[in-house]
Amino acid sequence: MPEHHRHTVGPDERGDRIDKVLAKRNEEASRSQVQTWIKDELVFVNGEKVKSNYKCQSGDEITWEIPDAEPLELEPENIPLDILYEDSDVLVVNKPKGMVVHPAAGHGTGTLVNALLYHCKDLSGINGVIRPGIVHRIDKDTSGLLMVAKNDKAHVSLVDQLKAKTVKRSYQAIVHGEIGHDYGTIDAPLGRDPNDRQKMAVVDDGRHAVTHFEVIKRFENFTHIKCVLETGRTHQIRVHMKYIGHPLAGDPKYGPRKTLDMDGQALHAEVLGFEHPITNKWVEFQVDPPNDFIEQLNLLEKMS
Repeated sequence: MPEHHRHTVGPDERGDRIDKVLAKRNEEASRSQVQTWIKDELVFVNGEKVKSNYKCQSGDEITWEIPDAEPLELEPENIPLDILYEDSDVLVVNKPKGMVVHPAAGHGTGTLVNALLYHCKDLSGINGVIRPGIVHRIDKDTSGLLMVAKNDKAHVSLVDQLKAKTVKRSYQAIVHGEIGHDYGTIDAPLGRDPNDRQKMAVVDDGRHAVTHFEVIKRFENFTHIKCVLETGRTHQIRVHMKYIGHPLAGDPKYGPRKTLDMDGQALHAEVLGFEHPITNKWVEFQVDPPNDFIEQLNLLEKMS
């Protein structure tokens, strides 16, 4: 079923194009996708059809419909998985760096979902055919722990725990610069970067996002840190650390050009803890960073 949405234009959006306003309110959609919705007459302002260049007025009632995704034929693939825990309800996997979590445009195969479908036939269907069992995500080049729901009851419980901020998620990261203080908290709202729709940024009307960090060790021009997520927004740690002037090493999207040779950001989901959705017992898992992360720490140690 298509999703139906409604939004009342605020004074701060007066004069903005309709496609810009809707793109900001749909994190998963690009501006060109929004323009397609408008062209397909899925968007109305005060009950009337509009064009993509319509300038919004304060008080306008925008209603729009997000069409169902085109069904993908997902192929189970015999890809090795590092599974830390599995029962009939949940599965905890250590995702390798370089693996996409679920299929999307340009990534129809080789994803964690393709591997999971081969490994087990029972995954929750709440997120639809493209994301079976997927409760939360980590970026392609972020390694580490993910929980997967094997039935809908487990899925609902895990999502509720994420919303209630009771899931324990801590990461290791290597960032540029030497952080002077041992502990810190970044509380800054995140949304689509208005200047680049492929990026997230700290924006005034973004979604609430909080990251806590702690210094593990300082090196010359770099710092090894632990980050604890209070919320789990897209690219949260990567954007928050850039925001305070310490972008992640190796990050091609948010970091400087001159960086460590990491082939992607130095970020690893090290600890994952949650209440088991059926037994209600607390379960917690820990996995060390991958070899490329450890090798960079060893190099920094030698250079400092």
